[in-house]
Amino acid sequence: MYNAAAPKTGTLRTGLALWALLMGTCLIPAALSALPAATAQEPDEMAQKIFDLTNRDRTAHGLPPLHWDPALAAAAAAHADRMKEEKTLSHQYPGEPDVTARAAHAGARFQAIAENIAMGPGAEALEKQWMNSVPHRTNILDPQMNAIGIAVVEKSGYLYAVEDFSNALEALTQQQVEQKVEGLLRDQNIDPSGPRSVAEQACMAPNAMPAATSETGPVRAVVRFQTPDLIRLPSAVAEQLRTGQFSKAAVGACKSGGAFTTYRVAVVLY
Repeated sequence: MYNAAAPKTGTLRTGLALWALLMGTCLIPAALSALPAATAQEPDEMAQKIFDLTNRDRTAHGLPPLHWDPALAAAAAAHADRMKEEKTLSHQYPGEPDVTARAAHAGARFQAIAENIAMGPGAEALEKQWMNSVPHRTNILDPQMNAIGIAVVEKSGYLYAVEDFSNALEALTQQQVEQKVEGLLRDQNIDPSGPRSVAEQACMAPNAMPAATSETGPVRAVVRFQTPDLIRLPSAVAEQLRTGQFSKAAVGACKSGGAFTTYRVAVVLY
């Protein structure tokens, strides 16, 4: 039994495991994997078993259980089907996008993602091998992960399994994003009642300076940022506010780009 896993790079980590029976043991290098989205789904009997075993192991180590994410499960199912066709283990086959694109295409919203794959005779054997391998165990016991999707397919008596983990983000509307940032500005004694339409245009046009309005007067500064969470103001905004030059702001959000889910925001300061 050999295991290999790609190192975590920022917000992505993968791992694979091969349960060797009749074919003997071999080393299969890890890479990333993805396929276009499949239909979102609830766990079947075998996926439910692995889901329960995974959460049992997390609970045993003092970690909260993962919640089931149908979009991650759909992404996992697409790749599990491909593993079955290829009859080999890999996180990426020729022509596939990576796991971040696969999960995002399936509709998952996340700021971190990880993946385990394996082939074996049963759910208990798969979970045991993952837990006995440091990279896979790290994914299962990662405290930042809060969601999982699992897919299992069978061929010739073997199970091909994929489990995708993520740090899932709350799905916020544009208005909700703006309201959260406005609340953070109020905490800094900044009045966020400036026109959202001005800030939204500034968000969509990264090189443009908004024009003054009769309501707000001249624009003193514009700070644009992209962030995976809205717990606190980014340092770029905080640094501007510490100068004490501003008393009013307008907040506008717009669509973010890239595979990882982030919130793109412009704060116009007056």
